[in-house]
Amino acid sequence: MRLLFNILAITGSAMFAGVMLTIGVTLGGYWKSLPAAEFLDWFSQNNGFISGAIPLVVLPTLVGLICSLWLGWGAPETRILWIGSATCIAGVLALTMIWFVPTNAQFAAKTLPLDQVPARLNTWIMIHYVRIGLAAAASVLGMLAISR
Repeated sequence: MRLLFNILAITGSAMFAGVMLTIGVTLGGYWKSLPAAEFLDWFSQNNGFISGAIPLVVLPTLVGLICSLWLGWGAPETRILWIGSATCIAGVLALTMIWFVPTNAQFAAKTLPLDQVPARLNTWIMIHYVRIGLAAAASVLGMLAISR
């Protein structure tokens, strides 16, 4: 069982980073190319596709991390790595709930004034890359934990 949870923790966080990287690079570049009103139209029509992909990678990541941390708690040399990995994913989830959920809701509802959209989108993309880095770091820390 430990191996299964370790695999879920590592591959889940790596998939999370990959999904977010795709969103950031592919969609982020496209969004920035659009005029503000067109971006808001696109986002209001398609946000569900993006938000629908996230639970597919968050759930296995959380199950794997929680169980890997629990099963590895007695080994101090791996415990700190699993704590670090879990902290990275907690950071991703905190950023998501604090920044991305409300900002995405503004984009989807088109409540943001058009002159504020480019700056908000730039900030969105910048913070999004922090999330990508945290999810990738979580995967690396998990790999280090199982290599000990």
